[in-house]
Amino acid sequence: MAFWNQWPDSMKRRGRVVLLSALLYLLGLLVLWLAPAFRPAALVPFLLAYAAVGRGPFRQAWNGIRSGEFLDENFLMVIASGGAFFLGEWPEAVAVMLFYQVGELFEDHAVDKSRSTIAALMDIRPDTAWVLRSGEERSVSPDEVSVGELIRVKPGERVPLDGILRRGATSVDTRALTGEPLPAELAEGDAVISGCVNLTGTIDMEVTKAFGESTATRILSLVEEASGRKSRVEHFITRFARWYTPAVVGSAVLLAVIPPLFLGNWSTWLYRALSFLVCSCPCALVLSVPLSFFGGLGGAGKLGILVKGGNYLEALSRTEILALDKTGTLTRGSFAVSCVEPAEGVSREELLELAACAERDSSHPIARSLREAWGKPIDPARIGTVEEFSGYGVRATVDGRTIHAGSLALMERLKVSCPPAGANGTAVYVEEGGVCLGSILVEDEIKPRAREALTRLRSLGVKSVAMLTGDRRAAAEAVAERLGIDDVHSQLLPTDKMDAVEKLMSRRSAQGTLAYVGDGMNDAPVLARADVGIAMGAMGSDAAIEAADVVIMNDDLESIADAILIARRTMRIVRQNIAFILAVKLGVLMLVAVGLANMWAAVFADVGVSVLSILNAMRALNVKDMR
Repeated sequence: MAFWNQWPDSMKRRGRVVLLSALLYLLGLLVLWLAPAFRPAALVPFLLAYAAVGRGPFRQAWNGIRSGEFLDENFLMVIASGGAFFLGEWPEAVAVMLFYQVGELFEDHAVDKSRSTIAALMDIRPDTAWVLRSGEERSVSPDEVSVGELIRVKPGERVPLDGILRRGATSVDTRALTGEPLPAELAEGDAVISGCVNLTGTIDMEVTKAFGESTATRILSLVEEASGRKSRVEHFITRFARWYTPAVVGSAVLLAVIPPLFLGNWSTWLYRALSFLVCSCPCALVLSVPLSFFGGLGGAGKLGILVKGGNYLEALSRTEILALDKTGTLTRGSFAVSCVEPAEGVSREELLELAACAERDSSHPIARSLREAWGKPIDPARIGTVEEFSGYGVRATVDGRTIHAGSLALMERLKVSCPPAGANGTAVYVEEGGVCLGSILVEDEIKPRAREALTRLRSLGVKSVAMLTGDRRAAAEAVAERLGIDDVHSQLLPTDKMDAVEKLMSRRSAQGTLAYVGDGMNDAPVLARADVGIAMGAMGSDAAIEAADVVIMNDDLESIADAILIARRTMRIVRQNIAFILAVKLGVLMLVAVGLANMWAAVFADVGVSVLSILNAMRALNVKDMR
């Protein structure tokens, strides 16, 4: 009974009413079975059971009549069960209402479970933050903290705002954001995102984003928006129900009136018409389709994949062409030294040390990669004057030696001859006294398992994978070759990317879609134009996340394949439910009309089908062993 304890009070009250009605119903059946001669005595428990379990539907049916929108499942249940009672079919009348309420209870449980899964995503924003002001800790609301202020986060607390770690070191649990089960280790200077849980040490961090722009707030906005965006199938079901219900009510009236005019036996045909109404109730169809999409959205959220609505889940399931940005999407967006080529008479260590010292004070990503490759502390006393040539490189005095470090264009300006370095990355040349000391090749690192992720996407039926980048053609083709991408578009401006996506979209089939994956501000227009825009990473640009339809919080390319799998399974469940519900209902409706099925079969076609379709819809929440 663990599920009973998890139910809200409203569901527990309904559960007690259903249980009481079931006991009274069994009592009525017992009287009919043991003392058929005293049949009127059974009317009392049946009436009490009917009154208890029918109170809600009667009230909602009355409200529908008053508002002019009464052709719903409550109206159908009231008319059908009331007519059965009038005809003296007490067990069937109570069974219609009782099992209808059992189905409603089961529906509430399923919806509550789906909502609780998404609610877990919502529980990522704390109500307070410890801000450090005038040397004291003050507990304030996160929206009262300004950018640049220091906040303290203690072990076990959830990080309230985005920032940079300034004091301390810790590990953080990011499962609610990224789905990643392993803690992330953070040290001074690392970025910290709101919504994760501090696990070990007390840390002080400098706030870099206001409360309204923080990662946690953005995620909550995305989750809140998701439930309001319906898929094409959901819109169709809503429209379908509007004409379906009046049509079946009209058919039931005709069934009750036309045949007895020629064949007589009004009570038999009225009973069939009432059974027809019970069977035709569209609640299974109206409920199971949205619940399937709701489950798909919740299941994706468990893996750190935020889909902004059922319409995007549907479009994602039909992905034929995948276009990806390079920097920050296929690659880390961080540079690393891949090759050191010293000139004759110069050691590898000397070349790397001179370059790192010359770039000691630069904040450029390539300069950082040189210092990281050297890996030793640099004494500031060793560095003399430093002059920077914007876009070319630097001139620096290192241990009294005047050197230049920079691009091939800088060497050409200095009229220094240097052998060309590899074309797969960015080359840094080092010169002293008009002589080239060698070159250092720096490359943007490809993300781990990127090739495996693209292979997996092709195995899922993605027909074409293209890379769109503003980088040089040589660098783009080198990355594409390593990842097995044949369709490469390089040296693109944002407007060029839009043109490239338009051409790619013209290749897709009538039912297929194009998904574009990016992370930067320059990707925002293309993300908005694509059939499905996918933004990579919680720390991606605000513009990209706002324009995208899907946000991959864990920055993992394999999550794109997970998202497509979840979308396709959700659509498969939706189609299964629609086919099953319509097949059973149409079959039972025809049997009822010709007298080969009674109201018990109609109850199964309504409540039984609803329960089975809900169970099937709940499978969309299960994302275990996705890979």
